[in-house]
Amino acid sequence: MDIFGILTMIGGLAMFLYGMSVMGAGLEKMSGGKLERILETLTSNPIKAVLLGAGVTAVIQSSSATTVMVVGFVNSGIMKLSQAVGIIMGANIGTTVTSWLISLSGIQGDSFFLQMLKPTSFSPILAIIGVILCMSKKEGRRKDVGEIMIGFAVLMFGMDTMSGAVEPLADVPEFTSLLTMFRNPVLGVLAGAILTAVIQSSSASVGILQALSVTGAFTYGSVIPIILGQNIGTCVTAMISAIGANKGAKRTAFVHLYFNLIGTILFLLLFYIGDAIFAFPFTDETVGVAGIATVHTTFNVFTTLVLLPFTKVLEKLAYLTIPETAEEQETGEDVFRVLDDRFLTSPAFAIEQCRSLVGQMAVLTRDGFLEAMTVLNDYSEEKIADVIAKENRVDTYDDKLGAYLTRLGSQNLSYQDSLKVTSLLHCLTDFERISDHSINVVENAQQMHRDGASFSKKAKEEMAVYGRALVDILNRTTKAFVENDEALARTVEPLEEVIDELNKDVKKNHLKRLRKGKCTIELGLVLSDLAMNYERVADHCSNIAVYMMQLKDTQLEEHSFTEQMDEEESAEFAKQLAGFRKFYGL
Repeated sequence: MDIFGILTMIGGLAMFLYGMSVMGAGLEKMSGGKLERILETLTSNPIKAVLLGAGVTAVIQSSSATTVMVVGFVNSGIMKLSQAVGIIMGANIGTTVTSWLISLSGIQGDSFFLQMLKPTSFSPILAIIGVILCMSKKEGRRKDVGEIMIGFAVLMFGMDTMSGAVEPLADVPEFTSLLTMFRNPVLGVLAGAILTAVIQSSSASVGILQALSVTGAFTYGSVIPIILGQNIGTCVTAMISAIGANKGAKRTAFVHLYFNLIGTILFLLLFYIGDAIFAFPFTDETVGVAGIATVHTTFNVFTTLVLLPFTKVLEKLAYLTIPETAEEQETGEDVFRVLDDRFLTSPAFAIEQCRSLVGQMAVLTRDGFLEAMTVLNDYSEEKIADVIAKENRVDTYDDKLGAYLTRLGSQNLSYQDSLKVTSLLHCLTDFERISDHSINVVENAQQMHRDGASFSKKAKEEMAVYGRALVDILNRTTKAFVENDEALARTVEPLEEVIDELNKDVKKNHLKRLRKGKCTIELGLVLSDLAMNYERVADHCSNIAVYMMQLKDTQLEEHSFTEQMDEEESAEFAKQLAGFRKFYGL
């Protein structure tokens, strides 16, 4: 094998690894975070957890990605260690799908149908379709499908290039003699583990092994230890991911390691004892790409079936390695643990976690403002302290979520995910501003309490109507955001217009009372400031509602919503506006 053959092999390997990366990224975008949410919610039953782990890994083509995601779940408190064990087992089975796809290259036959089943035949078709989809659609699901097709085609071209480059090694005695050392199980396991640890993917390392198998220098006896070692090597990704995480996440990584270590020891013992007793005839047979896929699948299914009844034992081993401490109970209450950097590699899921936290912030903001409003008529230092505490908590949400969403926005996001991140950042700002206004309302109440002042009967009646309208818009906006109810969000804008009208009427009526001497200038300033705060809160509610609608209609502009409505929408808007005017008219 000359220098050009080596360069060709390296180029093929690069294409293979890049294709696997592109295909995995496309599949991840295509899933839109749904697979991760399924893992999060449906893992109470061990068998179900195994099936889910296998299914998700088969779709995203990476057991390492699934395991790292599970480490993140445990670290953020979304999932318990007991739920994670089954998913890890299933992930090992799901990752074997890649080796079976690659094994299609070994199909033999002269018929057109069999020839078309070979990846080298249909990959060019997938590649051109993928390119057309990517070029015809800048963003969206069609582009994701195109990326998956291109990734698979590049992967298979790389595999074919590697296989062609290493084929001459079959006639090199030094290469053949080098491989005989792998019949030693310890060396074989070490070689497989090191290779996988370096490239961070058992699917890729098994694919490389399949490419080398075309030389005919591998036997079943020599590849079995290597494949088992590759399963151990893939644990490195989870172990690295657990660095800096909490103890629960570290235990999850150790469960993954112990699962593969114990499985490897058991499998090797049974294989070599059985070979010594029965002298397996296939041990010295040359292994092909399909044979490697078979060994890979057999080992992972065997290990899962044997160890599934002993999930509690794996848990105990992890707890023995990393004992539980009292400190873990305290950190378990931290809601911001879900903002785990591991989720940044799965943007769609990370966005859902952020949205859930912004929803909590929305409820806290609404409750704080409504409590501030009650202080105007029922002054209480305890209530004021609670409003201030809620506002400080909202500021914490704003700081942590803002920083995380900014990091999330720098990832390779799909167009829709990018819109969602932008929308959440805007909503985050608006909810935080509403919370700031709750402090302004409290300060107005404090000033009136210090001065012993009180609004006139008419002013109280008008502010009561204004207050009811504000409570309504706050409740509508919060519920619409938390429940992602676009229909409810569309009712916010007509109510905001009515609140604008109320604000003008309250101020106009106040000026009339001021001219007649029925109100003091000092109280007038307080009322004017209070009315302005109410009106600003309604504006922020309107902004949030429009951001929600923009996710459905990307052409919608924030400041000209009413101008962009079609005839049917305008009629519905006018109907809602009339209803709110009648209900909240002065």
